[in-house]
Amino acid sequence: MESLSPCPNCGSRTLYRSEEVEATSTHGPNILPGLGRLFHRARMSLVLCRDCGFVRVFADAEARAKVSQSNKWKPL
Repeated sequence: MESLSPCPNCGSRTLYRSEEVEATSTHGPNILPGLGRLFHRARMSLVLCRDCGFVRVFADAEARAKVSQSNKWKPL
């Protein structure tokens, strides 16, 4: 990840990054569909601004490498 500071929403520099987490669970939506492997979910990191609560999601390198070939993602 490049420089993440300041927060794009409020300009704060009080940001926190999570450990990598799975992009889906049995209780929620699949945030990175088609980018995991069989029995391995895609992973992501979250960046949270303490001051305004804005959260950004960053897919891991393996998921990003698959996005061009995935039929579940379309270029803008």
